[in-house]
Amino acid sequence: MQLTKKKVAGLLSAATCTLLGSPAQSADNGWDIDSAILFYAEDNDRIEVVEPVISATKDLGDDESLSMKLVLDSLTGASATGAVPSTMVQTFTRPSGRGTYNVAPNETPLDDTFKDTRVAFSMNWEKPVDRNNRRNLGFNVSNEYDFTSISVNALWQHDTNQKNTTYSYGINIELDDIDPVGGVPEPLTVTLAQDKGDSSDTKNIVDLLFGVTQVIDKSSLFQVNLSLSESDGYLTDPYKFVSVVDSVTGQPIYLTGQFTQQLFENRPDSRSRQSLYGEYKKMLSNKDIFTASYRFMTDDWGIDSNTFDFTYRFRLKEGYFIEPHLRWYQQSEADFYRYFLVDGEPVPTEITADYRLGEMDATTVGVKFGKQIDDRHRWSVRLEQYVQSGDSSPSEAFGQLAQQDLYPDVEATMVQFNYSFQW
Repeated sequence: MQLTKKKVAGLLSAATCTLLGSPAQSADNGWDIDSAILFYAEDNDRIEVVEPVISATKDLGDDESLSMKLVLDSLTGASATGAVPSTMVQTFTRPSGRGTYNVAPNETPLDDTFKDTRVAFSMNWEKPVDRNNRRNLGFNVSNEYDFTSISVNALWQHDTNQKNTTYSYGINIELDDIDPVGGVPEPLTVTLAQDKGDSSDTKNIVDLLFGVTQVIDKSSLFQVNLSLSESDGYLTDPYKFVSVVDSVTGQPIYLTGQFTQQLFENRPDSRSRQSLYGEYKKMLSNKDIFTASYRFMTDDWGIDSNTFDFTYRFRLKEGYFIEPHLRWYQQSEADFYRYFLVDGEPVPTEITADYRLGEMDATTVGVKFGKQIDDRHRWSVRLEQYVQSGDSSPSEAFGQLAQQDLYPDVEATMVQFNYSFQW
C-alpha cells in the first residue's frame, strides 16, 4: 500500500547540500559511495520499515559530477484507518473487499494488512555553465504495489560576491499513478458496500524553489529557501474512512452484525503549499559544528506547521564524533478534518479523519555517533526516538467517545547505520 510521506525531490536536496558539507569528490575521479540502512518501528505492532539506501557520486572533472541513488523500502504492520474506537467489537472489510477483520472493544481500529515494497531510483547530473553558473538536471522513478511516481527536476545556481553568495532556482515536476487494492473507492460511500469506481487515478505535482546561500565568514553560512508547490488530481487516501456515530450514545452505527457504518474519506482535488526554510551552520574554533534550522509551511487546506531542528557535532579524538539531535514539529488541523460524523447531520463534500491531517505535535530526540577513518572511509550509527501526539479528548466528543482515546500517541524508534567509502 502507498505510504504517504514527504518526498525529497532531487532539486531540493541538491540546493540543501550546496556549501553545507556534501561529501568531497574523489581526487582520482573515482566513485564516492554512501550506503545506509534504516530501521523504523512504531510501538504497539504498528508500522515497521526497513530501508536500505545506496548512492554513488562520480567526479567527472572540471567540477562536473554524476550521482545516482537506489532506495528499497519494506513496510509491514498495522495502519490507523480513521475509524473511532467503540466499547463493542467492530468488524471491517479488507481493502480488497475479500475478507474481514475484527477490532476489540476500546481499541483504535487498525488495518493489519499494511504491507508494501517500494523501489526508487534517481540520477542527477551537475555541470558548470561558466565560472559563476552551474546547473543540475535529474529524474526519479519510484514504484510501490499500488503507486508509481516519475519526476524530473532542474536546478540553476548562480554565484556572485566572489562566490560568497549563491542564488538557486529550481523546478520539479512529478506525475503519479495511484492504483489502490480493490480499486479507487467512491468518496463518501459506505465501506461495507465496497462501491469502487475506476481502478486507478492520477495526480500531478509541480514544485518551485528559490534560494539564497550566504557565506558569512570562513566558518559560518546561512541559507534561505522559499518553496511553492501545486498538487492536482487524486489527493484522497483510498484506505482511510470516517465513522458515523449515534447522536446520543456516540457508538458507531451498526449496519449488520458487528459491521459499523464507515464512509470513505474525500479530500480536495488540489492543494497549494508555500514554505519558508532557513538554516544556519557554524564551525567553531575547536572544529565542532552547530546547525539550526526553521521551516514554516502553510497551505490552502488550512494547515500551518512549524519545524525547529538543532544538531551539534562534537569532534572527538582519533576521528570520532558524536552529534545530538533535537527536532520539534507543530501542525494545525485541515479545515475538513473531523474525528467522526454524527448520524443525521449533513455529510460535508470534503472530510477526513486521518490523524496525519489533524492538529499535532511531534518531537524527535536522538544522537549520531561515528568516525572518519581516513580520507576514503567513514561510518556512523544514528539512534532516535519519535513521539507524535494530538488531542485525544476533543471537546466535541460525547457519550462513549468521551471515554475513548481519539488521538493515541504514536511512538517510534529509528536506527540507521551508514558506511561511506571511495571506490
